[in-house]
Amino acid sequence: MTQKLSIEIEGRTIEEAVKKALRALNLSRDKVKIEVLSEEEKGLFGMPGAKPAKVRVSAKRGKENT
Repeated sequence: MTQKLSIEIEGRTIEEAVKKALRALNLSRDKVKIEVLSEEEKGLFGMPGAKPAKVRVSAKRGKENT
């Protein structure tokens, strides 16, 4: 079975999106590279969720991942 090497995922916040991606890849934070593709934007009256945060989380390659 092949493990995914990267994933793009959305969440209400950047932190939520990162946590979802780490669960999906079954990796810890120190084994991945995190790129923020877009930050969340607040809705009317500062309510969260108007535009979700989006991140790309990729497994590190080579010796650093062993």
